[in-house]
Amino acid sequence: MVRTAGHDHDAGGDPALLAAKASLREMVWDRLSAGGVARFPGARNRISNFVGAEAAAERLRGTRAWREAGTLKSNPDSPQWPVRQRALEDGKLVFMAVPRLAEPEPFFCLDPDRLTDSPRAASSIKGASRSARTVAIEDMEPVDLVITGCVAVDPAGARLGKGGGFSDLEYALAWEAGLIGPDTVVGTTVHELQVLETDRIPMADHDLRLDLIVTPDRVIFCEGLHPEPGLRWEELTEEKIAAIPLLSALRSAGANRP
Repeated sequence: MVRTAGHDHDAGGDPALLAAKASLREMVWDRLSAGGVARFPGARNRISNFVGAEAAAERLRGTRAWREAGTLKSNPDSPQWPVRQRALEDGKLVFMAVPRLAEPEPFFCLDPDRLTDSPRAASSIKGASRSARTVAIEDMEPVDLVITGCVAVDPAGARLGKGGGFSDLEYALAWEAGLIGPDTVVGTTVHELQVLETDRIPMADHDLRLDLIVTPDRVIFCEGLHPEPGLRWEELTEEKIAAIPLLSALRSAGANRP
């Protein structure tokens, strides 16, 4: 597999597409830094925390998708920490990916009725290690709302991650496990500076797309087409498979291998 600067060293895929994404990612990180809205430790090389993340979480809290969701799956990054906190405060069951899916049980299960810390503390990565239990994907419950971290988005639902491919991978794994389906809402919280014009973000056919974008100032309902989800083994490098125990186990079992 070809590797491209700006992505994880074990990322695979079309090199021209990866290069275009990497260039756009750098532009957005520069924009956040120049705009003075990136929180510590800075914008670059991560799902950037931003000024107004709490306001965006509160605006998400007012949406129908939020009100109707009993179970939420969220990325573990800092800008969505206020989302995870509010989900626990509102009595929602939260599944949070273990960073880089690096454990045999790759998701934290945060039950609002069984926390040893406050919702704020428990919904952090550090706090989840105390208040949550880790679970295998087969032990998770169906998910009503998926929250994914983004470097950039557009109003049609295109998204750009930080280059590791983990959001797409988590979604594909959850889909194949029957935890999500066509009616599962996929949303994010971002700063306005991360919202780009439509068609600016290059996308592969199978890339995860958004239904809902929430900034501190507005809610955007996306109407773009959604790809057919599923694991794309041909775009997974040997290093990626080896680094994620669940993928190694699935391949050993012969699941969905061409």
